[in-house]
Formats: sequence, structure tokens, C-alpha cells
Amino acid sequence: MTVPRLRIRGVAAGFCALLFCATGVTQPQATSPQASSTQSAQVIEQGKFTLHKFEQPIGQETYTISRDGESLAVKMDFKFTDRGTEVPLTARFRSANDLTPEQFEIKGRNSRQSSIDEAVEVQSDKVRLRDREKWAEAARPGQFFTIAGYAPATMQMLMFRFWVAHGSPAQLDTWPSGRVKIEPRGQDTISVDGKDVTLNRYTVEGLIWGRETLWFDAGRNLIGAVTVDAEFDHFEAIRDGYENALGVFVGEAGADGMAALADISKAISGSHADPLALVGATLIDGTGRAAASDATVLIEHGRIAAAGPRKGVEVPKNATVVDGRGKTILPGLWDMHAHFEQVEWGPIYLAAGVTTIRDCGNEFEFITAVRDAIAAGRGLGPRILAAGIVDGSGPQQLGVQRVDTPEQAKMWVDRYHDAGFQQMKIYSSVKLEEVKAITEEAHRLGMSVTGHVPGGLDAYQVIEAGQDQINHINYIADIMHPPLPKDAKPLDRFNATANIDIDSPAAQKAIAFLKEHGTVLDPTLSIFEFSTASTAKPPESFEPGITKVAPELREQLLAVGPPSPSSTLAEKIFAKDLEIVGALHRAGIPIVAGTDQMVPGHSLYREIELYVQAGFTPMEAIQAATIVPARVLHVDKELGTVEPGKRADLTILDGNPLESIHNIRKVEFVIVDGTMYRCAELWRSVGFEP
Repeated sequence: MTVPRLRIRGVAAGFCALLFCATGVTQPQATSPQASSTQSAQVIEQGKFTLHKFEQPIGQETYTISRDGESLAVKMDFKFTDRGTEVPLTARFRSANDLTPEQFEIKGRNSRQSSIDEAVEVQSDKVRLRDREKWAEAARPGQFFTIAGYAPATMQMLMFRFWVAHGSPAQLDTWPSGRVKIEPRGQDTISVDGKDVTLNRYTVEGLIWGRETLWFDAGRNLIGAVTVDAEFDHFEAIRDGYENALGVFVGEAGADGMAALADISKAISGSHADPLALVGATLIDGTGRAAASDATVLIEHGRIAAAGPRKGVEVPKNATVVDGRGKTILPGLWDMHAHFEQVEWGPIYLAAGVTTIRDCGNEFEFITAVRDAIAAGRGLGPRILAAGIVDGSGPQQLGVQRVDTPEQAKMWVDRYHDAGFQQMKIYSSVKLEEVKAITEEAHRLGMSVTGHVPGGLDAYQVIEAGQDQINHINYIADIMHPPLPKDAKPLDRFNATANIDIDSPAAQKAIAFLKEHGTVLDPTLSIFEFSTASTAKPPESFEPGITKVAPELREQLLAVGPPSPSSTLAEKIFAKDLEIVGALHRAGIPIVAGTDQMVPGHSLYREIELYVQAGFTPMEAIQAATIVPARVLHVDKELGTVEPGKRADLTILDGNPLESIHNIRKVEFVIVDGTMYRCAELWRSVGFEP
């Protein structure tokens, strides 16, 4: 759920009864008489899907299947508008009657920040593959399908039909790359026009990182898909006529995700030894005290019983002892800008040493179900503290939790509070009066308020209205340069940011204001650094974790364009972002580490490294991901440091991050509530490399 910013990234005859109509299913009608007359009898199927993000309708996809001689020809047009940015995509597919691919081409955007331009040409003995202007060849496999990512939904429908018609193999190779697994997960009954319709539910793995949930009717028509788009946001495609079932689809997908999370958890046992003693490691307890060498941490009943130099800690005879020589023990890490939008994030956070996250905006039903399942031990994942997202009406609006009046503000704050959320999150289209209403009600209930600075407002206004915290450094940069005219273009703002003088009156006024109000910032530097990537500065050069993520995710993250004036300007802006964060830190303004997704697990390491680059000491950077977040969310009596009485959330590194902050990446074990997991096993459980 990234904030808009300057970006340069570029992610046989009898078969007809099975392929199209079956058991009385009526095919979608032509979208217009004109379309019907121009396509005439060649058209054998067409349809439309409404596209949603966070359950909000944002666009549509249409498709037409025609018979062209001995082949089938499919045209797909996919387009949505996400927070003011158009995301158009077209695809063309040609196949034999049994859907064996002959040609495939996809071109356009698959998110606000990524594009795709690929093609596949199938010949008798080989396959030709195009990625933008580059062509390659490979031997033709025996059985395969052509598809590239989550969109268009029509391609997923055709892939499913191919899979059914060709024996429902355990795995199916896909081109230009990848391999998918399709698994039946049961049936669901929904009501359409007063009639019950039974749909078959399946999960698909391999098109995106993680699972998608798809529903098909008896005629193999795709009815609904609950997935994520190319920037990890919740995304749904619902066939025309089934819109009223959106909530059912989202709920069932969430329940199925919980079952999948439980299945993953069963394969990773962890060590529940009690008492557990970690002996001989270097201890960085997170308080700011100097590291203690040859230390012991004793864990009993999920809490820290003792911690300090070995000679001062008595280890019970019945304790399981772990040799920690050469290791470093830290408090469990925090990610203060998370969006837990797939069940696979649970093991990934733990694998990275993250034991607590603040979810900064999600689908209500999904995140509460995930949070509660993890808390009850029904799935692997970090402790989840949540900020309930709300937005107003406008071109940048997101989700369905709409706040356009003080009454709606109170209603949503009360609902989130009653569901156990710790914070409210304000998004980009909330008006000033509603910001005030949200903060007033939240503060009355003991909640704090974080979020964006909505369009038309500035950080001064929302903080004076009661907003306690700001997400993303760019909103602070916007008040550090002289005011721009109302008709200023985005390029004017980018240039103004790149040329901020930290010692100027405007910048110093902003710093003094933030300090006076105790405003907390999660800068999300790691996500903005990606705007500097190009073929001359590939993202893996500053984020090596990309080489370890799941293949379907790695391809997307590595897709960048050549250097350009935009990338040069992005470099200047990012350098200024670092300078601003350093100045805020020196002024005593609380900085908490958060990633806003990007490279799952690894981006938190990069965020911490960037803080050191901005001028933090390694100890201070570690505290930004441990005790400072715990204090900000008022749970520092339970979490954030390695001290007796606190919950046993620990990260164990094979190296010392005080000697080199890059050692923060060497997480070998993680302990959450006293249970110890081997991180390599957690990484592998969701398709990553340790």
C-alpha cells in the first residue's frame, strides 16, 4: 500500500462442451449490439469482471473468445484506476481447440509502479520468448500453459480450463516462466437473484507469491478471484452479476487462508523447551546499555526469567541449554509499517526475526481473522497490533471504510476500537474536519492516530488536528521547503524536495514543530530507495535479499528501466530523505522502523541499515526496530527489550550488528513467546531461500 512518489520501475470438438457452456450455464451477453454485429458468429464467449482493491470497485476487465479457423483467439482488456493512477493492461491469446497455447502477448501496467511487456510464440519444436525488446528461445515442453501473473483474470480462467482438460496435473509449467499448482479446496453456495448457486473453490500457487483463491461454476467459468496485485495489495475480480457475493468470497478466502496458515505451521514445530537457556552469546538488550559478552538469557513459561553476564545467571538443572557462542541476542524486531495481506507473510516475518508488527491498513475481516488465529496458536506469525484504515471520498480514495462526516468518523473509530485495534490510520482523502473527529474519538478511547497527510492538507494541519504519527518521510519533506503555489506540478514538488536546505528557517521550523508535538515518524526509506533503481543501479546492488525471494516475486522486483532524468532526480530526493531523517533523529524526534512491504522480510534490514547511513549509531538503529516502537505503542512493559519479566521475543544473529550493521541480516533463530524457530526452515516454508 505504497504512497505515490516518483517511480521508474517497470511485472477436439467434444471439448467445446467443457470449455464453454455446460449443464445449462448461460454465457455472458455481448456488451453492446455494435460489438455483437461486428464480431458476428465468430464470437463464442465473452464476459466482464469488476476489479476491486480492498473491496472497492476500481475498474473492469472484458474478454472475447472467437473461433478463428482451427484456433481460438482471445482478446482481453484490463483496466483500473488506483488512487488516481490508471493501470491499463491488454492481453492476446491464441490456442488450439484444446487450449494448447500457440501465441500469447501481454502489455501494459500491472500496478501503479510496475509494467509488463512479454510475448510467447509456440513453434513445433521450440518456444520463442520476448521480454520487452529481448528475445530468447527454449525447447518446447510437453505440457504447458502461457500466463504472466495475476492479471488478466481471464487468463487464469483459461489456465484452469486447460488444467482440467489435460488431466489436472499436480503441477503445470507456465511460460514465459514459472510453475503453478492448482488445488481443489471445496464448495461454497452463494445467493444470486434469490437462487442458490454452488461454486467450486480452488487455490492457485505460483502466479504470484503466495496463494490465490478462485471460484468456478459448473461450466468452468471463473466467477470470482481473491488475490493480490503486483504491489501486494488485496485485489478481487468478480464476474458481472455476482457483485453481491464479494463479501462472501473475501470471507471464504480468508478462512481458507487461515487453514493454509495452519497447514504451514504443522510442518514447522519449533522448540518449546521450558526452561530454555541461551548461554555464551553477546547480548544487546535494547535498553541502550553496552553489549554484554558471554551472556545468558533464561526463558521460563514464555517470559524472560533472567538476562545478563553468564556469571550472574543461574541455569536450572532441568533447562535445555543452547550454545550461543559466536551469536548475538537482540530483542525481537518490529516492523512498524506492515501490510499483512497474505498468510505467507506470517512465516516470513518470523524468518526475518520480526516478532511484532503494526499492520498499517488492511481489509477488516482479513486482518482480524489472521491476528486472532496467530494469537490462538492456530498459525505461525508475529504478534499483530493494528491500525484501522479509513479514507474519505476523492480521486485518491482507498478501501470501503469511508469517512466523509463526523458521524462516520465516530462509527469507524468505535468499530475498530471494539475489535481490539490500537490505532487509527488516516489515508489520503480525509478532510480536515473528519481528521479532527477521528483523533478526538480515538483519543477518548485511548487509541492513537497515524497515517498519511491527506491531499490539500499539510503535516502542520493534521498534527494540530490531533494526528500523533506520520507515515512516510515525503510528508515531512513537504513542510521543509518554501510553500509552493496551489497549481504546482509534481515535478515542482520533487525539485523543491531535492533542494531542501536543512538549516533553512522552513526546515528548522518543521523540526521544532514536530519535536514540540511529540510526533512519531516511520519514514519507510527502504521503499523510496527503490525509486533510484535502474539497470545501471540494479535493486539487488543495495537490497541483496531480492536474490533470495520466491522466483515469481524476484522477477517482478528486478524489473527496472534504464537510467533517466527521473532516476537522477530520484537519487537527489532520496539523498535528501536520508539527510532529513538524520536531522530529525538528532533533534530527538522518535523514528520507528517500517517497510510498507517491498522485499518481504529483507526490507526491514535495509531500513535499519539506512538509519545508520543517515547518522544513527548501530545501537540507535536497532532501538528504532525494538524499544522505540514498543514505547510508541505503549507496550514497553511487555516488549522491546531483553529484561526479566518481559515476553520472550528474541532474535539470534550469527554475527554482531554493533560491529557492522549489515550483520542484522544474519538472523539464525527467532523466539516468540518462548518458542524457538530455525529461520532457514521458515524461509523455505514459503518458497524463499535462507
